[in-house]
Amino acid sequence: MTTLPWTSETLPIAGATLHVTRAGTGAPVLVLHHDIGTPEGLPFYDALARDHTVLLPSHPGYDKSERPAWMRSVRDAAVVYQSLLARIEATRGGDVSVVGPGFGGWIAAEMATMSPRAFRRLVLVNAMGIKPEQGQIAEQALLSYIDYVRLGFADAGAFARVYGAEPPTATLEQWDLNREMTFRIAWKPYMYNPTLPHLLGGVTTPALVVWGRDDRIVPLECGERFAKALPHARLEIVERAGHFVDMEQPDELARLVGAFVRAA
Repeated sequence: MTTLPWTSETLPIAGATLHVTRAGTGAPVLVLHHDIGTPEGLPFYDALARDHTVLLPSHPGYDKSERPAWMRSVRDAAVVYQSLLARIEATRGGDVSVVGPGFGGWIAAEMATMSPRAFRRLVLVNAMGIKPEQGQIAEQALLSYIDYVRLGFADAGAFARVYGAEPPTATLEQWDLNREMTFRIAWKPYMYNPTLPHLLGGVTTPALVVWGRDDRIVPLECGERFAKALPHARLEIVERAGHFVDMEQPDELARLVGAFVRAA
């Protein structure tokens, strides 16, 4: 299968530079990555870009984007992405969908509460941002960064396919830097916003909540809470997948997201 050509640019936003890659044609889809960052060339991204213009930024302070010294919350990151959409020509028609796996799902949810009718579709995949009532969100500070990433896969073989049996030093270093930024903006309270469940009720955008059945980082209970809090949402469970559904079951996730975003 041919990999689509991706282009990249760096944009100054809110006093820092934001790195953005893009590929494909069609209605724009903003994809917001996990707290660990993202590898380049994931099959999920290519699959989505066959029918859509996919915009894939590095979060402020993560991967290739500059760290804003002033940023202190996930909601700050959401405001930065609202500014990004205002800057990009492909998104100015308002027909933008947002897809957020994991930590990116939390940012996407915050964006939706800021602009309850601004997006065509909202897709949250194993999203952080809501505190579970029974279980708990895995505590990164208690794990090495490599053990935390391994925990996100239901199948150890899937981890090896994406990162290799022994990830290179550069990848390990980037995970550590990304985790430092996560602690800066999502530490107290850890990985959730107590106001978010109350604000989601005003979102009128149709939403799809997707969860890996075997997520050991964010309990399935959180997916059920997202689906209940969003007025126009449904929940889809992906079998044989953990927290990183986009890496572990890319074809299934692309099928679900593509059909949902294209629906009239």
